[in-house]
Amino acid sequence: MGSVLQTEQAVPATLIRPQPTADFCDENPSALVLQNDFISCGGSSACVGSVETICTRDDNSLVKATLQEPGAGRILLIDNQGSMTCAMLGGDLAGLAADNGWAGIVVNGAVRDLEELRQTPVGVFALATCPRKSQKRGIGTRGEPVRIGGAYIRRDDIIAADADGVVFLASYAAQIRDVR
Repeated sequence: MGSVLQTEQAVPATLIRPQPTADFCDENPSALVLQNDFISCGGSSACVGSVETICTRDDNSLVKATLQEPGAGRILLIDNQGSMTCAMLGGDLAGLAADNGWAGIVVNGAVRDLEELRQTPVGVFALATCPRKSQKRGIGTRGEPVRIGGAYIRRDDIIAADADGVVFLASYAAQIRDVR
């Protein structure tokens, strides 16, 4: 039997305003800090928005396809399972993200073209850099929950990221479950 979770901690994505992650955590006690060591790589030093998820392994085919769509201020969370053998994002894809209205990209893995990323008006946070490009095999999933740093993150959850770290908050939609 399903259950309805408490909704007093739930926050609709439309009510989240840009603010430092420290303030975000203070105002949202249920926000969780991702325990991975993300570094800021993008031209925007901070971002906040609702999440779109991708889970893959060393293949950025789905990343490119997703960034070609309107971002509407969302954050693309790429779970490359912590692999740093290749980059999941570079300057060209970051430019595509900026052109299509994505607020940010968080990569549980590596990025490349750091100088280009720093010139692109998108928040980019990753574990490391790697000059090797990813493979193009067309593998991965989109919109499914991912587990990063001990936290399960779902599409439409909220991510805020800046120099202090990456935090997430379950969205209003994610807080309410169907009763079976």
